[in-house]
Amino acid sequence: MYFGFWLLIPILPFYLKETYHCQEGAIGTILCCYTVSALCIRPFMGYLYDGFSRKPIYMAAYCMFTGIFAGYLLEGTLFLFIVLRALHGMAFGTVTVGGNTLVIDITPSSRRGEALGYYGLTNNTAMSIGPMVGLFLHDTLSFRNIFACGLGACLLGFLMASLVRAPRKTPVRRPPVSLDRFVLLKGIPASIALLLLSIPYGATTNYVALYAHQIGLDLPTGFFFTLMALGMGISRLFAGRLVDRGFVTQTISYGFYVVTAAFFLLASCSWLITRSELLCSLAFYTVPFLLGSGFGVMFPAYNTLYVNLAPNNQRGTATSTYLTSWDIGIGLGISSGGLIAQAFAFDAVYLFGGLLCILSMIYFNTVVTPHFRRNRLR
Repeated sequence: MYFGFWLLIPILPFYLKETYHCQEGAIGTILCCYTVSALCIRPFMGYLYDGFSRKPIYMAAYCMFTGIFAGYLLEGTLFLFIVLRALHGMAFGTVTVGGNTLVIDITPSSRRGEALGYYGLTNNTAMSIGPMVGLFLHDTLSFRNIFACGLGACLLGFLMASLVRAPRKTPVRRPPVSLDRFVLLKGIPASIALLLLSIPYGATTNYVALYAHQIGLDLPTGFFFTLMALGMGISRLFAGRLVDRGFVTQTISYGFYVVTAAFFLLASCSWLITRSELLCSLAFYTVPFLLGSGFGVMFPAYNTLYVNLAPNNQRGTATSTYLTSWDIGIGLGISSGGLIAQAFAFDAVYLFGGLLCILSMIYFNTVVTPHFRRNRLR
């Protein structure tokens, strides 16, 4: 599933630019509809996953996610693409909440952080090859063939998902519908910090190839994602164990320093290339490893933070709130990144992203950490 997702991420800006001749601002607005639809559906999916058997919902969403790749193969209008992209976001929002929640269900609580780290590593593996394959295929094949590759990968993933042995959950009588059944209210402070952090992440994953092209850096940008995945993979090997030992907020704080430095370094590449292309290349390829290491440490810790704030019957809601916060930031990063790049340049996007990381780090250390220590349930 994640291979199909990451296969399209770096090539869709080129698809919109080459097929529909969209400007940067329009590209950002169109691409963020995927994220907006995902975040709109996730709170409701958390409610359903907590109240009903999880695997059937998960499989139905996976089927929808896979089927929409076939829709991309149809020659259509820009409006049809936007509709398909929005529907794809809804399916993605549903299936990712289910996947994370099922991992929590089938894992002993003493190893939950480690399990979430390994589960996230599968996303990182897809990240390491998906964008690189997508950009390679963009130079050799048509967009239809790229969409067909995504469809094939997701069909295989759907078959593998059917093999997951989830615990049987009988429907339970829910209390009257209230806000805390859709949003983990205790997780709102953490969500604010996470949202600020995810804005520059969204701008990076969607625009880094265009950024390299804009500054005249002639490098295979597919390796950017490979190095990011490598950093995430290495950091996840020990981050989950730190979380299981109780170092939840400390682990997140460590990651903040690394990702903040990475975004400032990425912004400086537009200046470095005027001094030395070699120095700029080294900096450009250092950034993804730093980003991967920082986010790889933070992801399992952040997911565990939400789970530890929620009772067992709100695991789906906790996961949904965590992913919804992330998606809001991703959507803002995609839309605002395109507008900022159109008004200024992409280096301004990443400079602004570094400043947001500093703001998020200060808020997390002064507000979120004390709040978590007061309200944690485990």
